[in-house]
Amino acid sequence: MPGTACVYVECPRDAWQGFATVIPTEVKVGYVRSLLEAGFTRLDLGSFVSPRAVPQTADTEALLAALTVPEGVELSCVVLNERGVERAATTRATHVGFPLSVSETFQRRNARQTLAEAWALLARLQAAARAAGLGFTVYLSMGFGNPYGEPWRPEDTARALARVRQHGVTRVVLADTVGTATPERLEAVLEAAAREGAAASELGLHLHAPPGGWQATVALALARGVRWFEGALGGLGGCPFAADARTGNLPTEAVLPFLLERGFSVTPAGAPLGDLAAAARALRERYDLPRPPERGGAA
Repeated sequence: MPGTACVYVECPRDAWQGFATVIPTEVKVGYVRSLLEAGFTRLDLGSFVSPRAVPQTADTEALLAALTVPEGVELSCVVLNERGVERAATTRATHVGFPLSVSETFQRRNARQTLAEAWALLARLQAAARAAGLGFTVYLSMGFGNPYGEPWRPEDTARALARVRQHGVTRVVLADTVGTATPERLEAVLEAAAREGAAASELGLHLHAPPGGWQATVALALARGVRWFEGALGGLGGCPFAADARTGNLPTEAVLPFLLERGFSVTPAGAPLGDLAAAARALRERYDLPRPPERGGAA
């Protein structure tokens, strides 16, 4: 309801990983420092995966080592195996995220593993993260359908969600990997999730959408009780498998005012984080970020 706080995660990793030109580490460091100075307290900023798979995040250790992290700031990175958790534990990362797809095809393409292998891995990753003192998040990729012609129903996502929660995972984010989460699909997934015992207020939402195509879905999410959202300044990033080349992350500079105008505060202080539209322009100009390709990297 209005007056309550929303969690917002800024995702430079998802914004960067689709760039064809590798962004220099010092540019990333300056960019993240600017985000911290602007007041962001939850950042998804790297991944501990094979540099051959995602060259753009091969410098995640160096990026984290160069940062001075204020008290209470959460820094999350993606992992796909136990080695990733081990690497994260030696850095300033506070959380790790594991992308687990509802789609068999996407799990094979995105993580080079079958769904059976991914589900077997889940418990091991959770245990490793706990032992390392790291928070653990599961991203349910392709949570609103897939582009491969595989059968999908809202109940498929809800059942996957219930299975993740049976492992004791409390941070689960529904990921709209290819921009298919219409308000109707989102409502159907949330209703199916509720039947499985998961309240909307317990879930995160990582949407991809074309410019101007996210407002109705976010409004529906708020009305249904979702209080965790993720995006990136400028709407950069997204997924190379989206049907619409304009599909990218939620534009932070538009989403945060959208939340505030509806009476929802944004943690930690609930105050506007300055002129975000100007900040988005300034960050890109100041750090001379390379021009993104037509489609961003997979998330």
